[in-house]
Amino acid sequence: MSETKITDYKLLERLGSGTYAIVYRAMHKTTQEILAVKVMAKSKASHSAMDNIISEISLLKKLKHRHIVEMRDFLWDDANIYILMEYCNAGNLSSYIKQNRTLDEDTCKRFLQQLALALRYMRHNDVSHLDLKPANLLLTKHAGTYTLKVGDFGFAQRLKPYQENTAVKGSPLYMAPEILLKTSYGPAADLWSVGVILYECLFGQAPYSSKSLHELAERIHRNDPITIPARPAISAECRQLLTSLLQRDPAQRITFEKFFDDPYLDLAHVACSENLHKAIALINRAIEKEQRQELGAAYRAYCQGLQYFVPITRAESDPAKRQLLRQRVLSYLKRAEMLKQQIYATSQMLDQPHKQQQQPTTSQNIRPSDRQLPSSSATQEVSSSPSKGTPGGTDPPNTRRESDLVELAREYENIARGLQIGRQADKDASENRLDVALDGYTTALGLLIPALHKDIEVEQKRLLRQRIEHWMEEAEHIKSIRSAQIMQEMESTGTNHYGCIVQ
Repeated sequence: MSETKITDYKLLERLGSGTYAIVYRAMHKTTQEILAVKVMAKSKASHSAMDNIISEISLLKKLKHRHIVEMRDFLWDDANIYILMEYCNAGNLSSYIKQNRTLDEDTCKRFLQQLALALRYMRHNDVSHLDLKPANLLLTKHAGTYTLKVGDFGFAQRLKPYQENTAVKGSPLYMAPEILLKTSYGPAADLWSVGVILYECLFGQAPYSSKSLHELAERIHRNDPITIPARPAISAECRQLLTSLLQRDPAQRITFEKFFDDPYLDLAHVACSENLHKAIALINRAIEKEQRQELGAAYRAYCQGLQYFVPITRAESDPAKRQLLRQRVLSYLKRAEMLKQQIYATSQMLDQPHKQQQQPTTSQNIRPSDRQLPSSSATQEVSSSPSKGTPGGTDPPNTRRESDLVELAREYENIARGLQIGRQADKDASENRLDVALDGYTTALGLLIPALHKDIEVEQKRLLRQRIEHWMEEAEHIKSIRSAQIMQEMESTGTNHYGCIVQ
C-alpha cells in the first residue's frame, strides 16, 4: 500500500450507499484524478462485515481485468476504512435499464459478452462473485461507447468448481434458488444471476419480480415456472441460452465451460488485440489464396476475417480509426460476395457433365477443388494442391456418394426433409437470399444433427456428418457476411446501436 492519505482527496457527491458503506466520487487534490471511494465506518461494521471487507480488499488486489473495477489503493484511519477504485462515469446497468426500459438484443448481447469475459477471468482464479446484479455492474462511457465492469466484491469468495458453501449471500431477487432455500451451493450460483440479469435487460424486470421478500420466497418455494415473454421477440439462440441459465436445479443449469463456449455468446470473436492479429492474418491468407486462384479457400478466409473485423470495428472509439476499419470491412465484404458468386456459378457449370467434358477449367482458371465451399471446420488449414472433390473432402453432389445419402433419406423422413431444406438453402445462398438461406441451414441442421445418434451404417453416418459440417460452415459464412452488411447499412443510415461495445 502507498503512503497516500485520505486527506489527499476531496470527497465530492455521494454515488450510492449500502448496509455499512457509502461510495463517493473523489478528486485527488494535486493530480486532479477522479476516483470512487468506498467509505466503511468501523463502528457500524459487524464482525462478518469486517470479514467481507478484508475479503474484498484481498480479492481486488489480485483481480486485474478490463471488465472488473480496478482497486487503486486502500486506506484506513481511526474511524473508517477506505477503498479507492477507478471511477465509472456512466452509472450502473440498473440505472441504464431504467432509463431505456428494455434493451435491444444486440445491446444485451454485448453487455453479456463483457460480463462473460469478466466471469471467465474470475473462474480462472476460482473466484465466485455471489452478488451479481445490475446495480453492481458499473458502466464507463468514452466517445459514445459503453464498457461494463463488475464491481462490489463484498460477498465474493474463492470457490473451486466442485466446492460448496452454505452461508446465505447475495441479493434475493438475483440470488440462485439453492442459496435462497439455504441449501449448499457452488460457483454455478453466479450463472443463475447472469440469467436473471439478461432477462431483466431484455424484458425490463427480473423473472421473479415481487412486491416483498416474503412473496419472492413463496414463488421460489412453489417453484413457479419462469416464462419467457413473447414480446419483445428474441432470437432462438438467445432464448436457448437464457433458458439454460435459468434452470432451478444447478445440475441442469448450463456449466461455465459450455456458457463460455456458447455460439450465441461468441467470445472467440470479441474485440481485442489478439483477435486483431488473427483478423489481419486471415485477410492476408485470403489475398494470397485469391492470387493463386484458390477461390474457395480465399472466400473462407475472407469470411473468417470478417468475423473478427466486424466486432473490432464496432468497438473502436476513435472516429478516424473506425472509419478506416469500416472501409476495410466494406472492401473485404465486396471481395467475399464476389468470390461467392464466382464459386456458385462455376459449380453450376461443372456439375453439367457435357460442359465438364468440354471445358475442364473456366476462363478464370478456377480449379475443380475450389468449385464448392468446403465441408471442413472453419479453422482447418486448406491444402493448396488439388484434391479429390472439394477442399474439405466432400465429393460433388452428383457422385455415387450423393446416392448413398438419398438411400439413407428413404429410410428416415427427418433426414429426407433436412437434406431437402439444406439443398434449397444452398440455392437461396447462391441467389444471395442470405437471411432465407440461414433460416434454411438452421432448420436443416436441427433435423439432421439428431440423426447422427441413429443406428445407421458407418459410411452413411460419415457422409451425413460431412454434409452437416458443410452446412454448419455455410451458416457461419453467412453470419459473418450479414453482420458486415448490417453494420454497413446501419452506418449508412446514421443509426447507432453500438453504444455498449466490448473494449
